[in-house]
Amino acid sequence: MYDETTAAGAPGYPLRYDVEYPEELSRWLIFVKWLLAIPHFIILYLLGIASGVVGFIAFFAILFTKRFPRGLFDFTVGIHRWNYRVGAYTALLRDEYPPFSLR
Repeated sequence: MYDETTAAGAPGYPLRYDVEYPEELSRWLIFVKWLLAIPHFIILYLLGIASGVVGFIAFFAILFTKRFPRGLFDFTVGIHRWNYRVGAYTALLRDEYPPFSLR
């Protein structure tokens, strides 16, 4: 059973994923969203390759220094945020076109 008060008030839980409920969605845009998302898919594919290289480098950095370098961490988190924004857009959860940004 899902209890909203328990999940929302869980102290110290490190992840929260929210998508605000849109009051009104465009009815014609659902037919072209996948076309508008193609440039994002191409860039995210290339960034995914770069993320694999960064992950390989970060593995050795963590192995020797016991720390994830901040720049590599921010880059990886930015790619995931962008990927989730595009995913919410193509899953018809948001009408706003996602920005081409890691922030």
